[in-house]
Amino acid sequence: MSRLADLSHTIDHGMLTYKGLPAPLICDYLSREASRKLYAPGTEFQIGRIEMVGNTGTYLDSPFHRFANGKDLSQLSLGGLANLPCVVAHLDHVAGRAIDKLPLAASDVRGCAVLIHTDWARHWRTDQYFEGHPFLTGAMAQWLADAGAVLVGIDSYNIDCTDDGERPVHTTLLSQDIPIVEHLCGLGELPEVGSRFFAVPPKVAGFGTFPVRAYALLD
Repeated sequence: MSRLADLSHTIDHGMLTYKGLPAPLICDYLSREASRKLYAPGTEFQIGRIEMVGNTGTYLDSPFHRFANGKDLSQLSLGGLANLPCVVAHLDHVAGRAIDKLPLAASDVRGCAVLIHTDWARHWRTDQYFEGHPFLTGAMAQWLADAGAVLVGIDSYNIDCTDDGERPVHTTLLSQDIPIVEHLCGLGELPEVGSRFFAVPPKVAGFGTFPVRAYALLD
């Protein structure tokens, strides 16, 4: 029987996803106690309120995140975000931080979501998560684009090196309308081939990034 694998981090009040960006504020807009005054006896509701930046938890980058004239979240096709054939590059031992080679052939990648499993997610919610993370090189991003990847995800702090202000992977992939999903988790559960990937954000105009409930369907 098919099963679903959850590949997303839980978003909690006050958690830090990316150093330098604010943590989400999660609270009641209407509490259950306050709602009792508005409804019949025995009837109550909660309406939540959240204030956060788009780069929170496990999130997707659309081209608009990098390019002013790129597609925003509302312009992305569902066909490029949901029920995608998926290939997973399991990198148990990365020589250094920079990933410039994957155990995949170009023919494996075409038309697929390509997920990079580095196991960096094991550091989530620790100081280690923000320092020394693995990343793709610009050349690797170009290889993925040329090979025909339709989405690229990683379970690391950033798909790019953050030691300087350059972001060649974001630039290359998003310029080719290839969405990026960062801060994935649970990729070790997935086979190298054979699963289907889903990462759909809300349909928000004028927004470049937003959290997703990323998951995979496994046979």
